[in-house]
Amino acid sequence: MSNKQFPTNFIWGTATSSYQIEGAWNEDGKGESIWDRFSHTPGKIQDGTTGDVACDHYHRYRDDVVLMRDLGLQAYRFSIAWPRILPNGRGQVNQKGLDFYGRLTDQLLAANITPFVTLYHWDLPQILEDQGGWPNRDSVDAFVEYADVVSRYLGDRVKHWITFNEPFVSAFLGYQYGNHAPGRKESGLALRAAHHHLVAHGESVPVIRANSAGAEVGITLNMSYQAAGSASAADVARARQADGHVNRWFLDPINGRHYPADMVNMYYQKFDESFDFILDGDFETIAVPTDFMGLNYYSRHVVRDEEATDNLPQTVFESKENRTDIDWEIYPEGLYRILNRLYFDYQIPKIYITENGASYGDGPDENGRVPDERRLSYLKQHFTAAHRAINNGVPLAGYFVWSFMDNFEWAYGYKQRFGITWVDYDTQERILKDSALWYKQVIAENGL
Repeated sequence: MSNKQFPTNFIWGTATSSYQIEGAWNEDGKGESIWDRFSHTPGKIQDGTTGDVACDHYHRYRDDVVLMRDLGLQAYRFSIAWPRILPNGRGQVNQKGLDFYGRLTDQLLAANITPFVTLYHWDLPQILEDQGGWPNRDSVDAFVEYADVVSRYLGDRVKHWITFNEPFVSAFLGYQYGNHAPGRKESGLALRAAHHHLVAHGESVPVIRANSAGAEVGITLNMSYQAAGSASAADVARARQADGHVNRWFLDPINGRHYPADMVNMYYQKFDESFDFILDGDFETIAVPTDFMGLNYYSRHVVRDEEATDNLPQTVFESKENRTDIDWEIYPEGLYRILNRLYFDYQIPKIYITENGASYGDGPDENGRVPDERRLSYLKQHFTAAHRAINNGVPLAGYFVWSFMDNFEWAYGYKQRFGITWVDYDTQERILKDSALWYKQVIAENGL
């Protein structure tokens, strides 16, 4: 008997994204994405690799679905590659691209696995980037056209839709910090890109609903717990600013609260931003009612105001030992706190954890087994944190482990392995890790 039972009808799944696993980057009419261009640019990816082949999921999806079925997965979250559907961003539809996702969806349904489709997981068609990318408002109309095409084709079978994955990462890492595609470095562009992500989300929700009767539609945000390094006014203020940058800038407007005033003032002063990209009616569009919110959680960030002259001694520290291979602190308490915040501060009616997982490089031993006990421990701690939140009344409806299999980890290339399934990139062999076999038991028992 499980001592941490999850609610009846709780959904257990895993997640991936198109560029990270599909490969077939230029096959069957697919156009170039910003990640194709970025990864082919020398010096952008740490190990010099690309997603050209990745896990070759485009050709091996049937076998991958069999593995999912064998694990007892109840749902699978995957993303659509926009340039596989509309190679020129808009206009002519590539039927071969649609057919691939149709076949994948049919395979999932035949295996009794519910498809959760993410429309945008960062692979913007390069041709749209050449026309200004997300800072250009025309990209909003392009996205709505794309969402219409995909939801018309899959809407009879797919009933769970996510418009955008982690708009913070796409906008700020892509257009301000430059360490993600398209690799631009201008703060004002990032704010414009973020705003257009949110407007595109708002405009596409009613389109998806019209094309997919009875569907649930939402958006996924990445949130990290921002902790002040001490109780000093300086640290508390800096932590609130960090929270505003990563969390509230997206969480507030999609919940009808506009952009947070403190952050508007900060961006106005720091970036000399006029916010002329905000048009009448935008906030009403962004706050379109949705059915759920997806949460991606991995770690926390301890914030310190190093410039303050009257700061107190630091009392809160990130653990130097309790970290994953990607150097992120293991902090399940942050998941618990954020889940509570989403419900009690924002009254979000349904929440899915759409990503949570850990990077560890454990490989096959001499018996062909992958004993990734550290990942198993990470997941167990975070499942426990989620269960605590549910006991508080938080309406958590499902949990998607990141990731179903090792894959191309963006700017890290293949140096980081988040999968519960080992992938040999030379042979494309898949091996279920110990964490996957343990997860199978969790799913079967609906608890720990």
